[in-house]
Amino acid sequence: MAVSGKRVLEVESESATALFRVLSSETRVLILSLVSHNAMNVAELTAALNLPHSTVSLNIKQLAQAGLLQVEYVPGTHGTQKLVSKRYDEVLVKLPGVAVEAAANVAEIRMPVGNYRHVEAVANCGLASDRRYIGMIDDPRSFFEPDHVFAQILWFRSGFVEYAFPNNVPFGSRLTRLELSAELCSEAPSYDLDWPSDITLWIDDLEIGTWTSPADFGGVATRLTPPWWNIDQSTYGLLKSWSVTDQGSFIDGERLSDVNVGQLDTPGRTHFRVRLGVKADAVNVGGLNLFGRKFGNHPQDLLMRLHYGFPGGERAATLR
Repeated sequence: MAVSGKRVLEVESESATALFRVLSSETRVLILSLVSHNAMNVAELTAALNLPHSTVSLNIKQLAQAGLLQVEYVPGTHGTQKLVSKRYDEVLVKLPGVAVEAAANVAEIRMPVGNYRHVEAVANCGLASDRRYIGMIDDPRSFFEPDHVFAQILWFRSGFVEYAFPNNVPFGSRLTRLELSAELCSEAPSYDLDWPSDITLWIDDLEIGTWTSPADFGGVATRLTPPWWNIDQSTYGLLKSWSVTDQGSFIDGERLSDVNVGQLDTPGRTHFRVRLGVKADAVNVGGLNLFGRKFGNHPQDLLMRLHYGFPGGERAATLR
């Protein structure tokens, strides 16, 4: 059975750890090399590698569990034989961090919820990837675990989480509108469909405004709920969209404050400090759940759009 065509395996950086461990063996790399173009049975591989049958079988099993080998059982001259072939030609590893895209006069930045630069969390609190909890539940120290960059959900009763979004507006242009969207809700013990929380957005030291989340939504599995997650907890939020314009600041079109985009368009700016949190003295101290692209109902990270224009319609290619 010939194997042809360029096939690429894409893996997230957290999943890549186990994959790299499998590829760290010279024997397993040799097996992948031997089956690059044609499938081979275990006897042929054993002879080519000059290793015991049990050793070759164990390495084949590890490669198959990592998804790198295809193992088929086909009729042979003396019963059934195990045929081994390579599933992929390349591995592409997606590193954690910020993804940046650009359209006409719009710079779009996607920020993973775990890629915060500062956090102050008061219990109930915690964070998790799409595979497991990170650190300990209700322990604010867990937010400083190195694995926090893999978080796909985080929550706290009060406090804040802060991100640094790069300023990708070109030199010579003027910021005309800033938009930020996120899936979020309140944070109650377990979940509570009547649990208001006053969630505030700041950009730099400017208070953009406060939105009152009506509930901590849970009790049902959503299309992005990981199989291991207990649905008797928060499982989804509401997708909210803030905008800062020449006329002021809004959430889903509803006015929040008089903060306007001109106050954010400062010369030489390298980034925007974006903070989401619940004030300790808020009327409704009902916490915050923040969902990433692998949790909740919406497959997106924090999303910022920077709209800009050029004086006289000119364009520039250099980013600030």
